[in-house]
Amino acid sequence: MGVGGILTTRGTTIAVIPGDGVGVEVTDAAVAVLRAVVAQRRWSVTFAEFPWGCNYYERHGRMMPADGLETLARFDAILLGACGWPTVPDHVSLWGLRLAICQGFDQGVCVRPVRLLPGVESPLRGGDDRTVNFVVVRENAEGEYAGVGGRAHRGLDSEMAIESMVYSRRNITRVVRHAFELARSGPSRCLVSVTKSNASQHAGVLWDEVARAVAEQFPDVTMESELVDAMAARLVLRPDSVHVLVASNLHADILSDLTAALAGGLGVAPSANFNLERSHPSMFEPVHGSAPDIAGKDIANPIGAILSAAMMLDHLALSEGALSIRAAVARTTTAGILTPDLGGDCTTRQVTDAVIAHLA
Repeated sequence: MGVGGILTTRGTTIAVIPGDGVGVEVTDAAVAVLRAVVAQRRWSVTFAEFPWGCNYYERHGRMMPADGLETLARFDAILLGACGWPTVPDHVSLWGLRLAICQGFDQGVCVRPVRLLPGVESPLRGGDDRTVNFVVVRENAEGEYAGVGGRAHRGLDSEMAIESMVYSRRNITRVVRHAFELARSGPSRCLVSVTKSNASQHAGVLWDEVARAVAEQFPDVTMESELVDAMAARLVLRPDSVHVLVASNLHADILSDLTAALAGGLGVAPSANFNLERSHPSMFEPVHGSAPDIAGKDIANPIGAILSAAMMLDHLALSEGALSIRAAVARTTTAGILTPDLGGDCTTRQVTDAVIAHLA
């Protein structure tokens, strides 16, 4: 199967980058579930693992080889665990691996869906799978994470740092259009576009103008505009009024952590970084980080990584397997098989084994 999701004689190839910390544990879990699904359906899927990340950095001075993108380009999809470790500065680990792949492969749209799972309690009073059911669509290539800027007069009292937001009509258009398409397929057919355009008089205003122009192409979808601070309050006070929201790189990053928290925690949240043109592979990863404080304890929640694998199967036109995974996860949480972050006492391995057992 090539990047376009069309079956070929060579089958499907998936690059696996466990990364750092709990990334290794949850990626192992996701791959175990994928292997079980593949075996059940006798699909031709192969996995290749790459030990890139902070351990690689400490040995080689970089997060992945110089030809890392060239290597990954040969695969149909990428499964990433997490990147980051206390021995490597966060900006080095992030830019050296995840952002290098996202920008190098023009993965311009990040989709982060989250829904309250059965058997999981939301911190919201009265929260259920109808009120806690969100899709955050994130501009993923530029915005506040474009990497444009620099520092001057280092070490002096006059030292300064400049970080420039970069918003382009092209990227705003494609991410907002993708969000409209998702909203069109949902029950409410409503989309909330989030900015801070009262303060961001150039970038934020451009976003609002482009969003309104795209909205004209989707007359069957209602679009609302909301400031990011008001959106944060609305997600807590009126979560049932929001299903699909679209925002810039930074704003959507923050809001997706909030939506995940409302669903029980970051451990349940999947994400996908899409190259919409399918000219390069897309990448799938849980929303959470490497969590050094619990790494190696076999208590990391594998659900976010497993559901990210389900998103990957959807992208590869293997949706039958994706549906099976999501149903198995729901059966597992319904049975109360939960890791400590969700109030349970099960290990990463126990949750993974339960999901595999429920795949039938």
